[in-house]
Amino acid sequence: MQTYIVAFTVALAAAYFITPHIKDLAIKAGAMDAPDARKVHTIPIPRMGGLAIYFGFVLAVLSSMHISHEILGLLLGGTVILAVGIIDDLRQLPAKVKLLGQIAAAAVLIMFDIRIEWLTNPFGDMIYVEYLSIPLTVLWVVSLTNTVNLIDGLDGLAAGVSTIASITILLVALEQDFWTVAILTAALAGSALGFLQHNFNPAKIFMGDTGSMFLGYMLAAVSVLGTVKSAATIALVVPIVALGLPIMDTAFAIIRRYMSGRPIFKPDKGHLHHRLLALGLSQKQAVLLMYVISGCLGVSAIALTEVSKVSGALILLLIITAAFFGAKKIGVLKNNDGVLKDSDSVKSH
Repeated sequence: MQTYIVAFTVALAAAYFITPHIKDLAIKAGAMDAPDARKVHTIPIPRMGGLAIYFGFVLAVLSSMHISHEILGLLLGGTVILAVGIIDDLRQLPAKVKLLGQIAAAAVLIMFDIRIEWLTNPFGDMIYVEYLSIPLTVLWVVSLTNTVNLIDGLDGLAAGVSTIASITILLVALEQDFWTVAILTAALAGSALGFLQHNFNPAKIFMGDTGSMFLGYMLAAVSVLGTVKSAATIALVVPIVALGLPIMDTAFAIIRRYMSGRPIFKPDKGHLHHRLLALGLSQKQAVLLMYVISGCLGVSAIALTEVSKVSGALILLLIITAAFFGAKKIGVLKNNDGVLKDSDSVKSH
């Protein structure tokens, strides 16, 4: 049996069977997501389910691959971001403190020489980023960590989108013979999918920031690890397109707030999942629609690795055009409602 299949299976089973125990732990620790007027659920739901995703991933990695210097750095960095998420789920950290924690987790990767050192120039040779390597790596990791965190607004949404993105990167890694990346993404997909069984609507547990930040961080870190052995265009563009849904949702939020004169980091309720619910879709319908969109973006990401640069550019242009048209159509770019208070979250849970 291929090692990546072992990793996927171990992660899937571990996350699935550990999640009920994490649910009990979250209840005892008081990590509960209480309902209010703007949230979808009507009873308190335990969060911090990301612990199950973490344990599933780590067990899969330990049982299926050699722990090299880089893999050790990956696991340590993931543990740091997990700790930040746990504290946030228990105490609700201020945004600035959470950002510092994300930067610290990104710094762990850099300490273990996991960094973006060069990019592919579509019109010529490689571009070595040199002294920009560290800030570029930090920006990349923190950005992807937050995009997955922000999309965690409906039951099963972040877990499902992360599973689709992980499988997309896995398929590209297999095609390119990047076995380390393949095993890591298989483990990540398995752990997210195992947790999803308990998180799909009606959710018995939420992953919380513990899970959403861990998933975003690991997708970013594995992609950076892939730049060591591949064209950086493939290693970085594929996850960008695969995670196009949360990335574009975050970008539209920034545009929407800027155009309405609001602080960019001030939460609102104009995200894609909010608009789909406002249009009359149920939670399940909205989530399944967003799965389909993520699946289409995943197929597009895989296609980018098989076509010419010109065709790839056309695919990207088509995706961006379709995204802006769709966003305008459903009102994601409009100022739909009031700004949430500082204590509020953009999440719909």
